[in-house]
Order: sequence, then structure tokens, then C-alpha cells
Amino acid sequence: MEFNFNLREIATATMVLFAVIDILGSIPIIIGLRKKVGHIQSEKASVVSAIIMVAFLFVGEEILNLIGIDVYSFAVAGAFIIFFLAIEMILGITLYKEDEPESASIVPIAFPLIAGAGTLTALLSLRAEYHVENIILAIIFNTIFVYLVLKSSRRIEKVLGKNGLNIIRKIFGVILLAIAVKLFTTNINQLF
Repeated sequence: MEFNFNLREIATATMVLFAVIDILGSIPIIIGLRKKVGHIQSEKASVVSAIIMVAFLFVGEEILNLIGIDVYSFAVAGAFIIFFLAIEMILGITLYKEDEPESASIVPIAFPLIAGAGTLTALLSLRAEYHVENIILAIIFNTIFVYLVLKSSRRIEKVLGKNGLNIIRKIFGVILLAIAVKLFTTNINQLF
């Protein structure tokens, strides 16, 4: 078995995933979830999200094809989810209400916050251009960074304070909204 490690591919894939995962922009959501459930299992959320990403890298397109969904439809659906998350962040409202979860580690942090539709769609795009081993390294680097952010969310909250968190939440809400619009417009044309 031959490995094709390429620093440029690793760096590019890492930056693409970093931008799409946007764990820094998710800090207000993570802090809000931690307040609701009391504790976030950083290790579990990080490992599960990495497993989801690696698994989807290998079998994602086949799974979508099996159930009759193309990548573009998946991306448009992901755009809607990101859009509603952004609306919640910008307007300070809650659109999605569920029974009080006991843990926020796997849902909604590992999926869909970290390994969501945007991330999974990005993985399929990267797979078309880069060697798998470089993408896996990019996933590992991003998972380590995600773990560090999840682990230090209490400290980040103390440093930013309530007003700082609200400002960041609104700013990243607008950025998330822009990502949703771009994801939607890029993929909706491919459906018709």
C-alpha cells in the first residue's frame, strides 16, 4: 500500500475543514448547550465526530446513492439546517426545542454541529481532489482543535463575558447565514 502524503494537500484540506466546521463560531452554541445540560463530554464528542467524518469520507456518497439522494440535495438540506442555526444565533430565539437532553456530546455537538451537512459535503468535495490519507490527517488536526475548544469552553466564557458572547454569537450568526446562502446557491442550480 502506497501513501501519498502531501503537505500542501494536508494544509488545504485542514483549512477547508476548519472553515466549514467553524468551531470558534460555535462557541456560543456550545456554552449555551453546556448551561442546559450541565456538562459536555469533550472526548466523546471529538472522537464520535472524527469517526463520522472518516466513515463518511469512505462510504458517504454510496450511502447517499443507496437511499436515492445526490450530493447536491444533501448540501441544500445542510444549507437549511445552517440557515436556521444562524437565525437562532442572530435573533436570540430558539426554533428547535427538544426534551431536556441528558448529554449534548453526540447530538447536537458531534452531529450536526461538528460533523454536519456542510462538513460532510466538504469531505466529498475534498475526496474528489485529494488523496484520502491527507484528508484523514486534516480530520485528525481539526478534531484535536475541536477537542481543545470544547475542553476550554468554560475559560473562554469567562474571558469573553456575557456581552462578548452575545456579540460573537451575532457576528458568527451572520457568517453562518452567509455560509448557508452560499451552500444553497452553489448547489441548488445543480438540482435543475
